[in-house]
Amino acid sequence: MKNLWNDADAEKMVADYAKKGVDGDLALRVYTTRLLGGEPRLVLHGGGNTSCKTRATDLVGDEWDVLCVKGSGWDMAVIEPQGLPAVKMGALLKARALTELSDEDMVALQRSNLIDPASPNPSVETLLHAFLPHKFVDHTHSTAILAIVDQEDSKALVKRVFGDRLGYVPYIKPGFDLAKVAAEVFEADPSVEGLILDKHGIFTFGDDARQAYDRMIHYVNVAEEYVAKNGKPKAAKAALPAKLAKASDIAPMLRGAVAVARGEGRFDRMISDFRTSDAIIDFINSAKIAELAGRGVSTPDLSIRIKTGPMAIPAPDADKLGDYKAVIRSHVETFAKDYQAYFETNDALDDVKRTMLDPMPRLTLVPGLGMFGHGRTLKDAKIASDVGEMWIEAVRGAEAIGNFQPLSKADLFPLEYWSLEQAKLASNKPKPLTGQVVLITGGAGAIGAATAKLFAANGAHAVIVDLDPAKAAEAAKAAGNNSIGVGADITDPAEMRAAFDKAVAVYGGVDILVSNAGAAWEGRIGELDDATLRKSFELNFFAHQSAAQNAVRIMLEQGTGGVLLFNTSKQAVNPGPKFGAYGIPKAATLFLSRQYALDYGAHGIRSNAVNADRIRSGLLTDAMIASRSGARGVSEKEYMSGNLLGQEVTADDVAQAFLHQALAERTTADVTTVDGGNIAAALR
Repeated sequence: MKNLWNDADAEKMVADYAKKGVDGDLALRVYTTRLLGGEPRLVLHGGGNTSCKTRATDLVGDEWDVLCVKGSGWDMAVIEPQGLPAVKMGALLKARALTELSDEDMVALQRSNLIDPASPNPSVETLLHAFLPHKFVDHTHSTAILAIVDQEDSKALVKRVFGDRLGYVPYIKPGFDLAKVAAEVFEADPSVEGLILDKHGIFTFGDDARQAYDRMIHYVNVAEEYVAKNGKPKAAKAALPAKLAKASDIAPMLRGAVAVARGEGRFDRMISDFRTSDAIIDFINSAKIAELAGRGVSTPDLSIRIKTGPMAIPAPDADKLGDYKAVIRSHVETFAKDYQAYFETNDALDDVKRTMLDPMPRLTLVPGLGMFGHGRTLKDAKIASDVGEMWIEAVRGAEAIGNFQPLSKADLFPLEYWSLEQAKLASNKPKPLTGQVVLITGGAGAIGAATAKLFAANGAHAVIVDLDPAKAAEAAKAAGNNSIGVGADITDPAEMRAAFDKAVAVYGGVDILVSNAGAAWEGRIGELDDATLRKSFELNFFAHQSAAQNAVRIMLEQGTGGVLLFNTSKQAVNPGPKFGAYGIPKAATLFLSRQYALDYGAHGIRSNAVNADRIRSGLLTDAMIASRSGARGVSEKEYMSGNLLGQEVTADDVAQAFLHQALAERTTADVTTVDGGNIAAALR
């Protein structure tokens, strides 16, 4: 572990923050907190915490001794001074005289003594920081430290590795009780430079920011060197199939298996993030990987991210891929049953009312391939994968010097089901399309971009497919929610397949198709050359069929239904003069949508169409509007609002229709008209 302290950088941060009224102690606290938070082997996604004791002035000018400690929700890698809320020390120190303090009362005590009442909740380990006398205190979940404390004889091993330089604290759930015991361990030997928390991590402290930071890096290096020098031979490897299937082959199967069934064809879907490397493969190819996964998480904090630990499934044989979906589902069912038993057994030990979290795994290990992180959003899935990499590093180290023996699941339960986390979950309401992936063709055009933005705002991750990759990327950025742009000529089946493969690679699958791309060619049908008509059919019919085939292929593998949405245009039912080259393939696409409804309804796949007219877009350009309005002898405004409502219809209106159809769970074979009212185009 490299020591990243740099005098010039530290001095610059102090000077820069001084201009904003931040004192030097807090500026250096921010500096070293970022150094620690930027190293995933120490701190990962909200884990760890730091503090410093200083003085602060409240809103009426009174000055107080305070503890500035990491606030809930802040990432140490990018923390700012406001991420270290100041809490009055006097009240925190008085709490030590109490015999007990519930988590709820502890939070209330801390919040009631904030200098700024708008600050985030101080860390659950605030009292531990307060009860230690040092000015600066650092806490991490170093993977090297975990390799040492995740052992059956951890206390003796800590003594062997660190001697008397670090105090040993037995495992206690973070909070008031842990703070009191940790303080007692320090007071029994005030010469120690830090504390090892069994099954949990390490605290170091000092009189200044650099001393506390230097000690953290030093003792992590001591642990790393011990693991490196005392490692035993690696475990035997499992036998793999002669021909492995690809990650893309199994991703939709796995994603479907971990979706949470809500009954009546409804699912809470997950996004999957695939991760692989030589280090990951080397570890998960162990013959005992399923056993190691079943032992649990390397530090209790990970339970919030990957529950009771990873799920390991067999390596997929490319020659037996047809049987692999059942293999995956069997393992997921076993994991879910075990999780439910874990919940019911531990929940019955007291009278606290709890709501069981969904029982699905958040990390799946696949020998020969890599691992999949699962989450309701891509961000959560990536966090699960990040956690998985650090779990592997910690377990590898623990197995190298002994046997990985993490916290028991009975002891893990109170932290995973901490009352404050339960309250947070109860207030977390997912959006209507959270966990779903939508692929939109013609995604950079007016209708496609508006649809992508609306679907993303409702929780979906959008794959925006367009002929121009730069415009696709721009539309994805505008849509937000970790959407992506893909350049593809959708009249080329290989490029269409590649676009769907990209969706699988990034998110694990596809749930909604908005088959939107189209273009119009003008000319009287009897005088139209075959090349033009065939070109129109390629884009306005066959590309829709190609998109739907790819979507259905993935949806069937997922087994959680899906939605096909087609932009068919009013030309499909109310043809206009000289627009046969456009209207005829669109009419075929309208019936294509109904055929998919007929053929795949039994699989929970719905198919609907939107019949829109006169939408300003790449198809209906300003030049075309001028031409069409001129031909009809009306103004452009009159032309665009020439409907029963007398109002122009926009791309946003079409997007709303697509969203409605995506959410209408009991609607299929529908055609929704979005044209402001045109009786000639109304279906009879």
